[in-house]
Amino acid sequence: MKKSLLECVPNVSEGRDRRVIEAIADAVRRTHGVRLADIHSDPDHHRTVFTLLGAPEAVEAGVLALAETALSLIDMRTHHGVHPRLGAVDAVPLVPLRGVSIQEAAAIARRVGQQIGERFQLPVYFYGAAALRPERRELVSLRRGGYEALSSRLGDPTWLPDAGPHRFNERTGAMAIGARDILVAFNVWLDSNDLDAAKSIARAVRESSGGLPGVQAMGFRLERHGCVQVSMNLTDYRRTSLKDAFEAVRQEAARYRISVKRSELVGLAPREALGAADPASLGLPDLPPPQLLESYL
Repeated sequence: MKKSLLECVPNVSEGRDRRVIEAIADAVRRTHGVRLADIHSDPDHHRTVFTLLGAPEAVEAGVLALAETALSLIDMRTHHGVHPRLGAVDAVPLVPLRGVSIQEAAAIARRVGQQIGERFQLPVYFYGAAALRPERRELVSLRRGGYEALSSRLGDPTWLPDAGPHRFNERTGAMAIGARDILVAFNVWLDSNDLDAAKSIARAVRESSGGLPGVQAMGFRLERHGCVQVSMNLTDYRRTSLKDAFEAVRQEAARYRISVKRSELVGLAPREALGAADPASLGLPDLPPPQLLESYL
């Protein structure tokens, strides 16, 4: 009988200090039964995405270890990056892969969130399948205004946290934890520094603006690389594959006479998400097998 397998993809607000990133990674590695499958850091986004795999109880322990280290080392008062974020440990999605239901993952998310809120005196919001209110299901609604708006939001009775104290901690901010299905994070770098064009392309391809189903997209400038990026989350890769998303960005960019520079996959993705395309045709010439989810299943 195959063992249960749960994935967790914590997004941490540190993408520049290797010492801090490695300390957080080591805290996960020391957790018995947890596999640290991927680490993706971006200095412009100023965030690192860790991918943890293991049995539910092991992943639960790994999340607590990660949070303890990250919250002790990251100071949001000095944090500035292009990506929206709520706090030092920004978002912690739990993803059931095998032998775990979405309801069980949601229960784990709420339990871990309660523990983190109490132990570290951190405001915690539940989202996705773990949400206690329908208006909190979408992470984007929780992140609206980001860390900078958190102080006033915590004073609004309709936005009190689900766990932890109802007060603003300027050093650590707040955290969102939830349960969801597999999401594929995919960024396309453009051979341009035109941020307005990147934002327009993102608007054209995302579902909320009439674009591709299951696609969330934003345009960012990557100062350290001298270009702009269309950053996407594919929330349903069966409806919109990486191939579909890449082609849509490429075609929209061509309207602005902009070419694609490269792409990057953040974390893991199922092979099916490629849409039967060769990785190189998606701007991913060096896609290592460990980034394919099947390597762990």
